[in-house]
Amino acid sequence: MSAEATNPATPGSVAGPAARWRARIDLRRLGRAALLGPAARDRLPDAIGHVVDAHRAHHPSADLEPLRRAYVLAESSHRGQMRKSGEPYITHPLAVTLILAELGAETTTLTASLLHDTVEDTDVTLDQVGEQFGEEVRYLVDGVTKLEKVDYGAAAEPETFRKMLVATGSDVRVMSIKLADRLHNMRTLGVMRPEKQARIAKVTRDVLIPLAERLGVQALKTELEDLVFAILHPEEYEHTRELIVDNASRADDPLAEIADEVRGHLREADIQAEVLIRPRHFVSVHRVSRKRGELRGADFGRLLVLVNEDADCYGVLGELHTCMTPVVSEFKDFIAVPKFNLYQSLHTAVARADGQVAEVLIRTHQMHKVAEAGVIALGNPYAPAPDDPADGERVDPTKPGWLSRLLDWQEAAPDPDTFWSTLREDLAQDREITVFRPDGGTLGLPEGATCVDAAYAQYGEDAHACIGARVNGRLATLSTVLKDGDTVQLLMGQDPASEPSREWLEHAHTPAARIAIQRWLATHPEADASEERDRRASAPRPAPEGAVAPPTPDVVVDQPGATARLAGCCTPVPPDEVTGFAVRGGVVTVHRVECSAVARMKSGGRAEVGVRWGDTSECRVTLLAESFGRPHLLADLTEAMALEGAEIVSATIEPPDRQRVKHSYTVTLPDAALLPGLMRAMRNVPGVYDVSRAQPQTPGA
Repeated sequence: MSAEATNPATPGSVAGPAARWRARIDLRRLGRAALLGPAARDRLPDAIGHVVDAHRAHHPSADLEPLRRAYVLAESSHRGQMRKSGEPYITHPLAVTLILAELGAETTTLTASLLHDTVEDTDVTLDQVGEQFGEEVRYLVDGVTKLEKVDYGAAAEPETFRKMLVATGSDVRVMSIKLADRLHNMRTLGVMRPEKQARIAKVTRDVLIPLAERLGVQALKTELEDLVFAILHPEEYEHTRELIVDNASRADDPLAEIADEVRGHLREADIQAEVLIRPRHFVSVHRVSRKRGELRGADFGRLLVLVNEDADCYGVLGELHTCMTPVVSEFKDFIAVPKFNLYQSLHTAVARADGQVAEVLIRTHQMHKVAEAGVIALGNPYAPAPDDPADGERVDPTKPGWLSRLLDWQEAAPDPDTFWSTLREDLAQDREITVFRPDGGTLGLPEGATCVDAAYAQYGEDAHACIGARVNGRLATLSTVLKDGDTVQLLMGQDPASEPSREWLEHAHTPAARIAIQRWLATHPEADASEERDRRASAPRPAPEGAVAPPTPDVVVDQPGATARLAGCCTPVPPDEVTGFAVRGGVVTVHRVECSAVARMKSGGRAEVGVRWGDTSECRVTLLAESFGRPHLLADLTEAMALEGAEIVSATIEPPDRQRVKHSYTVTLPDAALLPGLMRAMRNVPGVYDVSRAQPQTPGA
């Protein structure tokens, strides 16, 4: 069998040389007849001819001798063993190896794949594997053998699961073989009892599919999703199948028409590109139907544009957005900011006059290879560079970020149960956001992550000293939920002995953050008592008796006989835009129009009273400042305020909280126009990182 792609929506195979990555890998075309075909190929057993064809498509100069010897050993070792389907057992390692060969795995991985069940199910020993095939193959076979002994179910021991994932982190090829092994087993699951099918499908859904996603192996992930969908949700699967069949029988195909239009625009722009229709798999169609309701023709697939260079991707994007109607909200750039699992592509969408919208993926051929095969497409990431021999030692690979973090989590977790619970939460997250650091760097975080998560993603355990953050330039609490594209500046305290707060656990969603915080709390049991004392000490205290009430500036009220009173919740001063609300005693409270109390009272049916500033320019206002603690800070701050013409009426300094100090100043200014300059001067004092107008504790009229 050849390794050609299938593209059901467009006749024929993808043009180009045999070694070029195919637009859609079809991994379902396996059976006994194909595996045990009669054609001989030189000295190679005919049964692995199809594996060799697929392997040569990606690695034309590969040494095929290890594959020949591995097949001979595997076939002789498994001889006489049968699968539950009635086929010779050797068809299973052959099928697993063909899956990996289609995805572009290198020779060592394929060799280990052929042998992956020999140590577990036959008399072959690891030492024999090492002697005949080398230490690298021995290591992979040993890793897969250990995974075979893992119970992935709900009753699995957390420590066992941790060992499995540590093995994955040590060599990603181990899990690659395991995923291909599970895919072939899922394809042949029909011979088992329904209850056993459901149990295996649930484990596949909960553990192995999320791992495939994080390893970037989309070709395996999507087929596993469809197989699980068919077993666990047979009625919805059948309904989705009928939708796909009905759409395929349509006389017109809007997606094909849009594809032709795209090809024409790119030809006119002299951009070399392949425009293909990429049908959605069953689960994808099901998700879209639940999101959009009734599906239209263009909803059953997406356009895939393949080019040669990164720059061509942006050239295609420019042409599409110039010559067609773009849906701007659908644009995402995963080339400049790749996903955590190595995925790179430009996403956009274009609309026709009839309302049909086609999603478009734009990527290079190499990006497409990685998008389909993930870590499998990396080849052997452990091989030393030619000019840097490893002297027989295993080389530390460049792994996807998620796998690199995995090893850190398991080392830092205080106990296996903590590692298990945080990892399961992470596997359940199937969406990621990207936030930017002020220096231009990026952080990949799960959807719903907070500033706490960003702090530990950027600084590791040094994030214990984090005291706050700015999100898109505005001061934010560490509990602030981040959105895709936010810019996050983390404010770090100056004391290296700073402590995290137990409250942070309520806002931590990533394993890195939760494990680091839990580990610190477990080793500092006295922290809870200290934190409670600090909380009491920093609780708001009533103002001292005799405090001078701020005078009311000249306010004109559009209500005869009424007097004006400035609201304490938002402390309006000229020239703030203001509004008023009548209260008892013929008094009108004056609020800034953006005050939260205004929206609440208006929604409650309270009538507004027109108010405006009179001729008085003097104002009194309360300002809040936040700073790091340092010697002479108060002296420098009050001097800066005095130089701006501010008269300090009262001041309150709260006890320091993890080196963060909060100040409250009520000041009188001879002219309200001086307020912006005063706040700017206060921010410029070294150690002060924010100054703001007083906001309400409990807003109300």
